[in-house]
Amino acid sequence: MTLEVKIFSRGLEVTDRIDEYVTKKVSKLDKYLDDINEVRVDLTSTKVQNADEREVAQITVRGKGFILRAEERAGDILAAVNLSLETIKRRIKRYKGKRNERWKRERAATEFDDVQYDEEEESLIARRKTFEISPMDEWEAIEQMELLGHDSFFIFFNAHTNAINVLYKRYDGSYGLIEPELG
Repeated sequence: MTLEVKIFSRGLEVTDRIDEYVTKKVSKLDKYLDDINEVRVDLTSTKVQNADEREVAQITVRGKGFILRAEERAGDILAAVNLSLETIKRRIKRYKGKRNERWKRERAATEFDDVQYDEEEESLIARRKTFEISPMDEWEAIEQMELLGHDSFFIFFNAHTNAINVLYKRYDGSYGLIEPELG
């Protein structure tokens, strides 16, 4: 089965060569994980001073109950794609290991809706994301936070408290949990 790869770009023209290269490389991800529904590749050219970080490749892999993301920077867009692929392969391997450990217990699956991006550059809010939240426990939230590569926080619907919670990583490497209450 060949994966459908969606390629989006910002500040960069996706030539036939780039499109063919990215599609060929990324479509092989289903060899590492069977239940992938969608792969999105975002290619961006930025105006940073360091030439080795101008090209950005972000790969987002979605399936039932998971979302994995990798973002890497390089001086060349194809190099950034290769670095992102290596990162996403590591995250898939880690996810499969954790899934096999933790999914032995009975729990609800997490489903994410398509991420919506706000393309308005002059807005104070540079990017908006919308996703459907399904109930999960705190361990699953930690797993999702790590798989997404979020270093600071993760918002989730806590299945035990029936409330939106914020999970965050503390400076000492442990996690904190914010349980908001309406005032």
